[in-house]
Amino acid sequence: MEHRIFGTTVASVYPLYLNKVERKGRSKDELDEVITWLTGFDENGLQQQLAEESTFAEFFADAHLNPNASLITGVVCGVKVQEIDDPLMQKIRYLDKLVDELARGKAMEKILRTA
Repeated sequence: MEHRIFGTTVASVYPLYLNKVERKGRSKDELDEVITWLTGFDENGLQQQLAEESTFAEFFADAHLNPNASLITGVVCGVKVQEIDDPLMQKIRYLDKLVDELARGKAMEKILRTA
């Protein structure tokens, strides 16, 4: 059975991500930076995905996942992201984890796994 999130548009969830990080004093630019780092989209590519109302399945099908994405570990929704079997669900949870880290005030170089 396919998860409902797979058919959900990224554009419908993006404002929730943005609200979450802005409430914690982070910016839209920082949110876009973590999304583009994970997905390989440039700013125009990201905006196009949002404008076309791509589903999460379409969004990640078009993405070129960062080779360091596997360094993203921890728990999202009570599940360790590194132990998720479904590749698409794992990518969605990677994104959730990055947004959580941004909202928690983690340093950008740590979020982007460069430190």
